[in-house]
Amino acid sequence: MYSFEKLEVWQKTRVFVNEIYKVTSSFPKEEQFGLSQHTIN
Repeated sequence: MYSFEKLEVWQKTRVFVNEIYKVTSSFPKEEQFGLSQHTIN
């Protein structure tokens, strides 16, 4: 684990980004702008 991965803000950002991907995955393809094409695991 890298030192930045221990930061609470980094951990919360990962959760937030995954939520954004979940929401945008239901958008019409022409409105996704690539936001939901890649997920962070």
